[in-house]
Amino acid sequence: MTGTPLLELRDVYAGYGEASVLEGVNFTVPVGTCVVLLGPNGVGKSTILRTVSGIIKPSGGTVSYRGNDLRRIPDYKIARMGLAHVPEGRGIFPGVTVLENLRIGGFASGARTAEQSETLDRVYTLFPILKERADQPAAALSGGQQQMLAIGRGLMSQPQLLILDEPSLGLSPLLVDQVFDALRAIKEQGTTVLLVEQSARHALALADHVYVIGEGKVTRDGTPAEVRDTLDAEYLS
Repeated sequence: MTGTPLLELRDVYAGYGEASVLEGVNFTVPVGTCVVLLGPNGVGKSTILRTVSGIIKPSGGTVSYRGNDLRRIPDYKIARMGLAHVPEGRGIFPGVTVLENLRIGGFASGARTAEQSETLDRVYTLFPILKERADQPAAALSGGQQQMLAIGRGLMSQPQLLILDEPSLGLSPLLVDQVFDALRAIKEQGTTVLLVEQSARHALALADHVYVIGEGKVTRDGTPAEVRDTLDAEYLS
């Protein structure tokens, strides 16, 4: 895959305790692209994302972001380097307001108040419902609105790389379309995206390059058109 690399994984091994999950993962995310990781449940896709964002430290290999080796950098410092991770399950704070959730996301960047205000306006443009419900508790939002909030909170840190884990999970088809329309706009505005997604149809429409993950490693990769022909029918439903 061509282009200036923002993120590179080389022969990465990682897991949980003595349980090994990743078995020599290799891939590259060039600046300004959307790279998608596809594969069945339980093959290590979420573990890859957690390893990139520093939640899990690799036992072998290198994780390079903007030329920096992330293996020994704490996760909170990685977040300040322009990397935002929107996890599966959203991870919002239900007891505080929508606006407070977004402001919490802004703290990670260390940006000045004026910059955070500009970013908040950008989030509200992408997700107008969040502006309408800014003073309501996050728990009062629907599942789709909570996913929008999770993405918006990630954007508040002004990331160069936005990592998303299953953003369509549990959403209606209409809301999935809305979320992916927003992700397309985010990419067009210059944010690089690394996406794990079960809805291959939506993911392939957004992706510049696709890596298929199986049993803790990359089994094949290519453009969306190249990979589409190798996917099982259930992925494209």
